Amino acid sequence: MRTQVAIIGAGPAGLMLSHMLHLQGIESIVLETRSRSAIEATIRAGVLEQGTVDLMKQMGVGARMEREGFRHEGTILRFDGIDRRIDFPELTGGKAVMVYAQHEVIKDLVEARLATGGDIRFEVSDVSVHGLDTKTPSVQFRQLGGELQTIEADFIAGCDGTQGVSRPAIPKGVLKGFERLYPFGWLGILCKAPPSSDELIYALSDRGFALVSTRSPDVQRMYLQCEPTDKIENWSDDRIWSEFRARLTTRDGWAPIEGEIFSKTVVGMRSFVTEPMQYGRLFLAGDAAHVVPPTGAKGLNLAVADVRVLARAFGEFYKSGREDLLERYSDIALRRIWKAQRFSWWMTSMVHRFPGADEFQHKVQIAELDYVTGSRAASTALAENYVGLPFDELAH
Repeated sequence: MRTQVAIIGAGPAGLMLSHMLHLQGIESIVLETRSRSAIEATIRAGVLEQGTVDLMKQMGVGARMEREGFRHEGTILRFDGIDRRIDFPELTGGKAVMVYAQHEVIKDLVEARLATGGDIRFEVSDVSVHGLDTKTPSVQFRQLGGELQTIEADFIAGCDGTQGVSRPAIPKGVLKGFERLYPFGWLGILCKAPPSSDELIYALSDRGFALVSTRSPDVQRMYLQCEPTDKIENWSDDRIWSEFRARLTTRDGWAPIEGEIFSKTVVGMRSFVTEPMQYGRLFLAGDAAHVVPPTGAKGLNLAVADVRVLARAFGEFYKSGREDLLERYSDIALRRIWKAQRFSWWMTSMVHRFPGADEFQHKVQIAELDYVTGSRAASTALAENYVGLPFDELAH
């Protein structure tokens, strides 16, 4: 079989790219190792930047997001028992973020692609890429354990995450990886309770970090800093709520709304970037090329930013034969990626207790939070990065 762009991975990057190509009249086939029900049920938080929200609306996939998502016009930094609010619209000229889970974005994109005749192959295996340094690359795969099939394409987009086949297929010596491992993780919970706060609360205490988020009017999402290798079995419901109360306490006695916990997960935290993000006719996007800690809420948004550039570059190629945007894809995408890495690293460092940190370091963190929330210039810098820096203008 043949297509113009073979896309490996039906996460946000792969599905968004496929839909953006469709809107330009460019054919694609998406390959995904998991089932449709599995990718739509993999619960992951989502804070969408203003640019991501605008892009989804422009692409015709934002209607449910607008109905069911939560527009947040600020966030709260809690430290030393007090709250300081960052007002996004006031500091950024009207911009905000949308709290809308990643798996909901995936549901919307899958529905949109299938409604327009999109070709998504779920539950494939034995995926491999070939001929990357030629003008006729191909992808081989099996569907539901059947015969080996081959897709011939003009280009391959590797949107298959950190454990996919795309990045390892690039010859050794071509890529350089940059990584930072953090000495802590997050214990995330979902509980049956209304939101404790209308906006996200990032809290630093002498016991570590806590985050109050939301999922729906009836379900609350919350996080605690923990050991990166911690086990869920170590965290009883009583211990979790006791820790939240201790880390979120304020001088006026604020306490979270508690409810039945029905999901617990522990995730490690790291920053990773690979350079370049392309080799021959293979282009990497999303988690296949970079990973950010969740503190800055940049993972899904970077995936969208990547494929925005890539879709435009493919469009220029098929419209006029231009290859300069494709050649510059890595350079354009990496400028935004490294700024997002900087912001995510800074936010993470500012609100977490590091192992071995002494009182001096904790006092410096408090002073930084006090400065960031007390200075309009510093608050603006945080707000601009949180709601999303402007997309780079792509030359015509």
